[in-house]
Amino acid sequence: MPQEFRNATPIFRVANLRASIEYYVTVLGFKLDWEYPFVASVSRGRCGIFLAEGDQGNPGTWTWIGVSDADTLFDEYQDKGAKVRKANFKWAYEMQVEDLDGNVLRLGSEAKPDVPLGPWRDMHGDRWSPTPGGGSARVEGN
Repeated sequence: MPQEFRNATPIFRVANLRASIEYYVTVLGFKLDWEYPFVASVSRGRCGIFLAEGDQGNPGTWTWIGVSDADTLFDEYQDKGAKVRKANFKWAYEMQVEDLDGNVLRLGSEAKPDVPLGPWRDMHGDRWSPTPGGGSARVEGN
């Protein structure tokens, strides 16, 4: 019988567990599932994330999460002061939300055929555009 994989839960390294829990709960709308010294689990819907204080990974980790409506979530997060940007891609209409430690949640719903594609942004928020040869290049003056 083949091995069955069930789900994946990203682990984000954070500098201050208490501050990160507060941000995920009050700004990003997650709930606290459990907390132990130096590690906690937060979730929203079927999405769970572990937060580990000063351990397990590097700040600036990214994870992609499918959501039902990225536009509505974008408005919610903007209203709460989250650092957020959005774009349409071939695979999804998505946004990037940065937490207190520079970890990024890429949250996406169905792509919008009537919305122009891009821009692609890197971990620093710098914009990249396709080049004629099929690659990409950083765009000056983001």
